[in-house]
Amino acid sequence: MTVQAAQARGTQLLASAGLDTPALDASLLLAETLGFYRERLILTYPNPIQNSAWHHFEELLRRRLAGESVAYILGRKEFWGLEFSVSPAVLVPRPDTETLVEAALSFLTSRPPISPWSLVPAPQSLRPPVLPPQCSLLDLCTGSGAVAIALKHEAADLEVWASDISPEALEIARQNAVRLLGAGHGAPDPVKLIQSDLFDQISHCFSLITANPPYVKSAEIAGLPAEVRKEPRLALDGGADGLDLIRRIITGAPAHLHTGGALLLEAEPRQMETIRAELEKHGFVGIQIYKDLSGAERVIGGYR
Repeated sequence: MTVQAAQARGTQLLASAGLDTPALDASLLLAETLGFYRERLILTYPNPIQNSAWHHFEELLRRRLAGESVAYILGRKEFWGLEFSVSPAVLVPRPDTETLVEAALSFLTSRPPISPWSLVPAPQSLRPPVLPPQCSLLDLCTGSGAVAIALKHEAADLEVWASDISPEALEIARQNAVRLLGAGHGAPDPVKLIQSDLFDQISHCFSLITANPPYVKSAEIAGLPAEVRKEPRLALDGGADGLDLIRRIITGAPAHLHTGGALLLEAEPRQMETIRAELEKHGFVGIQIYKDLSGAERVIGGYR
């Protein structure tokens, strides 16, 4: 069997199961089997593959057909142009969450003094951001560390903290920080990781707090795609209306923000007006909503 025939067969199997991106998934799994980047597949189309490689490819296809995500099968996922290690201990980073990084960069590229009454984000092309003195970030519910690490990658002078209630998630975040930011071997940790149930173990104040917390309604989890249901429920379940943790974050954030600091939250479009009311109730001003690439309202935030 040739590489081209194997890819066609894999695509057909995944398509017959109704998966959304069968050709992409098959090519990623086949490239993993053959040990090179997906872009090289087209160069090797006429080449035969060994029986052992075909059997390995079949096993990866079976895992995908059983509802395991490609990211978990490969153990990695690209986010913000960086390749993050992932496991079933963490939520798979999604393109929508890059909106949270973009919103944070808009805040960080504002010129001091940061005024909640004159919010004019700097151009997204301004990289790296020029930071106010001692600018600091706390990323709650950090999971794989994707948001915290992406922001530290863009802003080397930013003091970054990241927390999660799960020690398994924090270990994945630590591995990603070491690999992507060059921590370890006696060097200072570029991201300070702390195990905490939201603010319980946090004593500092920050310039910016970001969070991609669980925000799926409990009753809706059973209807999620199979691959999403395999992600940690702790990172998905936001309670009856999906806002349990978001309310706790909004309530606790003012005590951990410098004056003029901002809180940015990822959520789903249906929740935005309720979250706006919660932010206003707890004294946040200059509230803004940021849309993702599909045009959906994805991130909301305001200033203390």
